[in-house]
Amino acid sequence: MTLYPAISPFSEGFLQVGSDKLTVKHSVYYEQSGNPSGNPVIYVHGGPGGGTSPTDRQYFDPNAYRVILFDQRGSGKSTPSASLEENDTWSLVSDMEKLREHLGIDKWVVFGGSWGSTLALTYAATHPDRVKALILRGIFLLRKCEIDWFYQEGASYLFPDYYSEYIAQVPEENRGDILAYYYRLLTDTQNPEKQLSAARAWSKWECATSRLIIDSEMIKKAEGDAWALKFARIECHYFVNEGFFECDGWILKNVEKFRNIPAVIVQGRYDVVCPMKSAWDLHRMWPEADFHVIPDAGHSAKEDGIRAKLVEAADKFKSL
Repeated sequence: MTLYPAISPFSEGFLQVGSDKLTVKHSVYYEQSGNPSGNPVIYVHGGPGGGTSPTDRQYFDPNAYRVILFDQRGSGKSTPSASLEENDTWSLVSDMEKLREHLGIDKWVVFGGSWGSTLALTYAATHPDRVKALILRGIFLLRKCEIDWFYQEGASYLFPDYYSEYIAQVPEENRGDILAYYYRLLTDTQNPEKQLSAARAWSKWECATSRLIIDSEMIKKAEGDAWALKFARIECHYFVNEGFFECDGWILKNVEKFRNIPAVIVQGRYDVVCPMKSAWDLHRMWPEADFHVIPDAGHSAKEDGIRAKLVEAADKFKSL
């Protein structure tokens, strides 16, 4: 099953969010495409910091869905770019609610992969009465074990060549906590060259490991300074702060709050960025959700088997 044809937005806008304490408030970009009277679906992008792209509209039947994309704080077209001020999980949940109310939507389907699955599940746990269904890919529960696996030691055993480039930014004596050192580099605005170098290295590590077969075009994305800086700064900010959750494993501890929401989980068997154990842990606690393991895929939604199953899931819920 392939993506639906490319479409253009029928409306675009910016939502002003954040407290009066901010010197410059966050301006969150959003767009709508498809059928203005269709079933509302919100696409929750990954990263955090990844931003949306035009192809994200194409998982959904444009005749059936009112497709809403938004760039989370500091990401994509949202401004100020790469800002970390008042940029946290709970602020993003609040932004989603503010956007829903702004667009006059009662309930919507929520679609998210990777970090998008984290935010989608957190939103569902706190606003279950506003979620018609969940479509989730590459489950990321933002537990310490998941962060350690990818950024400290674990994925390094499968991609030692790319890992060596990633840790080259970190002196030997600081490699006991790679994440903390990267945060120092990525937030050091007094040394823009070092900051950009760290951003590219951080982003390349994830881009290189995101597909079952390494995609050179994906790696090239990490070379773009503007995108890499948003992606790396915001990701590292969230991860060094443990997702701003009150405890490790917060999502699993709150499954009961979203248990009755219809859901589809799509997981690549060989996902290195968000290993299948997280999806499996969620599945065991939430067997009511449809659970699909794609046998020949890694992390990326662009892999054939994952893409087909996501389109199938969206088709399943289009008449809700």
